[in-house]
Amino acid sequence: MSDQKDISLLQDVMARFTGYIGKRLPTDVIKKLEELRANEDAELAKVVYKSMAENQKRADELDRPCCQDTGVIQYFITTGANFPYLGKLEEVLKNATLEATKRAPLRHNAVETFIEKNTGTNTGSRIPWLDWEIIPDDDHCTIEVYMAGGGCSLPGAAKVLMPGQGYEGVNQFVFDVITSYGVNACPPLLVGVGVSTSVETAARLSKKAILRPVDSQHPNSDAAKMERLLEDGLNRVGLGPQGLGGNASVMGVNIESSARHPSTIGVAVSTGCWAHRRGAIRFAADLSYEILSHKGVVL
Repeated sequence: MSDQKDISLLQDVMARFTGYIGKRLPTDVIKKLEELRANEDAELAKVVYKSMAENQKRADELDRPCCQDTGVIQYFITTGANFPYLGKLEEVLKNATLEATKRAPLRHNAVETFIEKNTGTNTGSRIPWLDWEIIPDDDHCTIEVYMAGGGCSLPGAAKVLMPGQGYEGVNQFVFDVITSYGVNACPPLLVGVGVSTSVETAARLSKKAILRPVDSQHPNSDAAKMERLLEDGLNRVGLGPQGLGGNASVMGVNIESSARHPSTIGVAVSTGCWAHRRGAIRFAADLSYEILSHKGVVL
């Protein structure tokens, strides 16, 4: 197969996969919503969860997006330095976004800042957003797709704490953000917390955190304990599905962290709504692929 045919194939797969992410939730999210529904005893919350499940069923049957806000497209790329199409990925993913917008279809959500004009294509300056990690001596490529909707982006916040505020300050910041803005993000939420040195590193890590599976844990035992405590505490707030009250405010809390400067603690929060539209696909050098986020899917 020629390079151009390879690139066209990669582009077509990513266009179909991107469109698919807008229609069907990942396997772990569906499982978690079913679990929360089974454990709910508030009557209104039960009705809302039933409506969510029906919405997903209808999206499957009608092959349509499961939420009218299909978000701004973001791609998180973890690629080997030897992946043969590394230099073409930016072009491929831009064109895949254009195609997915037409085929899926996806709502037009790219508004050029300061110009205040919708491009009508879901592409624009630095959009789709690409985040890169390069792995030496590897020829595979994993691409994670995330649809950053307006509602689930509203609670996004970052701050640098004084070191004396410690991890108690991190907890307080998370609670302040979720109790102030979480209801706008269509609970139950997946909450991502980044802990690092500065606002931009913490913010990036908080977004990486919501790309992790819902029930995953931080490898550090103390961080994993903080995840559990935050999840328990936020659930006691009782936002419930769609903020209408219930046993759960969140699907989970994921923390990502880095080493930090001794005199600062950067903390950031990102959230995913109940319709948490993310997906992961892994390509080999020959462009054979495996979908990691949705079991049994055939594009």
